[in-house]
Amino acid sequence: MGTRIKPQPPQAHPRLRLINQLASTRAGAWFFVHVANRLDRVTIPLTRGRVRTTLTLHTVVLHHRGARSGLPRTTPLVYFTDGADVVLVASNGGAPHNPAWYHNPLAHPDVTLTDGANTGPYQAQEAIGDQRRRLWEAAVTMYPGWATYQTRTAGRHIPVMVLRPTS
Repeated sequence: MGTRIKPQPPQAHPRLRLINQLASTRAGAWFFVHVANRLDRVTIPLTRGRVRTTLTLHTVVLHHRGARSGLPRTTPLVYFTDGADVVLVASNGGAPHNPAWYHNPLAHPDVTLTDGANTGPYQAQEAIGDQRRRLWEAAVTMYPGWATYQTRTAGRHIPVMVLRPTS
């Protein structure tokens, strides 16, 4: 059995207000979706999670299988925890379509998470109803840019994924 991902409550980081504002712009969102993810795929494992493009927002690497191909995939994502559960937001920088990774744990919910130092098995499911509303509010508290992204989605409802540890 692996170890659990380090707990990260959804706290705001007021010292980084300017960085958060830049990250929530269209250019900032593009950078994090298209460039930072590629960098973090390399830097997080190499530095055991100490170096990441998201600065104070903690990042976990999701190891999952392609929904149709079944091929292994890795996706670095900002996370927070809700008890033992890890919460991920499928914002795709506010694009009108869901990110590619979102479909994979729906099709193959058994995934592995690593924060660079800890790795463990999890089972994914999408939050719905009151759970989704509560977790969305917590997510926006931590990173207000997600609320900005929601306004850009052309009506797409940004999914919130809950990953529960398994043994």
